[in-house]
Amino acid sequence: MVLALLVSGVVVALVVVGLFVFGLRRRLIQRSGGTFDCSLRWNAPGPEAEPEPSGKGWVYGVARYNGDRIEWFRVFSYAPRPRRLLERASIEVLERRTPKGEEELALLSDAVVLACLHSGTRLELAMSEDALTGFLAWLEAAPPGQRVNVA
Repeated sequence: MVLALLVSGVVVALVVVGLFVFGLRRRLIQRSGGTFDCSLRWNAPGPEAEPEPSGKGWVYGVARYNGDRIEWFRVFSYAPRPRRLLERASIEVLERRTPKGEEELALLSDAVVLACLHSGTRLELAMSEDALTGFLAWLEAAPPGQRVNVA
């Protein structure tokens, strides 16, 4: 009986510590400012591949502006480093759309999907309308001499 209580206590303590570390990591990511909630689908299929997009492949994360790149972190991870780095000069915006079909269940309720090419890789970003306005302004604010590809 005592052993069962001890094991249960240790399990509860580990869960609490794990949740605390998730929260601490997110605060550290957001500490420098310039962050926004952003779901990402890497190697996204093109519109010709699936007329009704599925909700598969979307990963919820937090993006952070850092100079001429965006650092994208998975929310449900303990990794201190970003999972993806998106260079401003390598991003080409292809289209903007609302979530369709199963995507509506996989994304936040107010999300707008932005289809892009990044160094030849098709990806989709889903963010709020306000975050999208900031993202497009950041893309267009490239230093003189850099090409900007905003559709």
